[in-house]
Amino acid sequence: MLLFAFAAVLLLAVLVSSLAHRTILSTAVVFLVAGFVLGPETTGVLEITADAPIVATLAELALFAVLFTDGMRVGWSDLRSAWRLPGRALGWGLPLTLAITALLAHYVAGLDWPEALLVGAVLAPTDPVFASALVGNDRVPHRLRHLLNVESGVNDGLALPFVILFLAVAAGSDDLHLGELGWELLLGVVIGVGVPWLALRLEKSRFFSASTQYEPLNAMAIGLLVLALGQVTHANLFLAAFAAGITVATFGERQRKSFEHFGELIAELFKLAALLVFGALISFQFLGEIAWPGWLFAVLALFVARPLALAISFLRSRLSRTEQFAAMWFGPKGFASVVYGLLVLQAGIPAGDEVFHLVALTVALSIIAHSSTDIVVARLFDPDSTPAWYGRLRARANNSTDLPEASAAIEPAEPTPAAEPTDARRSAPPRGDRTDGR
Repeated sequence: MLLFAFAAVLLLAVLVSSLAHRTILSTAVVFLVAGFVLGPETTGVLEITADAPIVATLAELALFAVLFTDGMRVGWSDLRSAWRLPGRALGWGLPLTLAITALLAHYVAGLDWPEALLVGAVLAPTDPVFASALVGNDRVPHRLRHLLNVESGVNDGLALPFVILFLAVAAGSDDLHLGELGWELLLGVVIGVGVPWLALRLEKSRFFSASTQYEPLNAMAIGLLVLALGQVTHANLFLAAFAAGITVATFGERQRKSFEHFGELIAELFKLAALLVFGALISFQFLGEIAWPGWLFAVLALFVARPLALAISFLRSRLSRTEQFAAMWFGPKGFASVVYGLLVLQAGIPAGDEVFHLVALTVALSIIAHSSTDIVVARLFDPDSTPAWYGRLRARANNSTDLPEASAAIEPAEPTPAAEPTDARRSAPPRGDRTDGR
């Protein structure tokens, strides 16, 4: 039934995708709402619980795929030459976001300090996949897209040690395994760099050569091998994924280009499937179990914690006000927070259920808010863009023979050309009809 539901919702998303690109409607929200409607406590079509293996597996695979493809958008030279802004976001923004969120969880939601710090660590990572109209729009300044892309790829792995550390504290464990955490992070980077580098060297040798038909599968095979080795060795999968993507972009430009479109589709499928399953975990009963301080916390975590942390981090930076606003707002909570929230739930700590409720509510609100405003903010960087309805209204006015003044009211009159325009030119739709910015 899960496969049938996913296929049906996917078809619906494809059919409305053109509308979604031009409006605030988001395919991510479509899958989230579909999961909510089909969930076990709503209509009961999908029988899924938070402790089901498929929930954690899908969330983990989706995050791995997204980070792998995100890493391919930047090479090592890009990171080395433009590290200052991502460094501010990671060095100052990440710990400040964690601290402010923990303060809100303690004083607003009423959690004890260990659980409050745990919530702060779980909600600290960002995920720009829900702001794709901004990150993937070439008209948005490159340094802003680079900042959001690098920050989201690295902060997932950087937040994990804090999640495990505060989870151990909340569980009352005396052994925090700091050495083990450091080893997992280091091993993730080693696997993420070593496996792609070796595979690309082999492909370029005189003994091997990939055919045009199989070229897109080269990067996919690398990603699967990194994932498998990471799971076997218990390395940090998320750092490994991002490091592998960067390595492919650095040493295999041809492989990156051949895999780019194919890889983005795979990541999109995993993302949408995980959203459907995540939405099924949420219901009216689930939301009703959260008291009003929890709702207030979720709103403040989105509208205060990240913006305030980034405002401090980018003091005296060269970002324009519009760029700073976009960076402060687009800190969506995504798959990393879902995965870490599930880790908390499965750990069985006394306050685990309350922590998961707060995390799930914040992530759900973030998906709705950020994926529905990415196009709106992207248009701030494109002075030529106009709302979709404007082009249609203008075309209707130009086609109207009864009310010639309507056209003049919508658009200032242009200088009279030497020759009268033909009827075909008068009725043609304006160039500005497509304004999705993607």
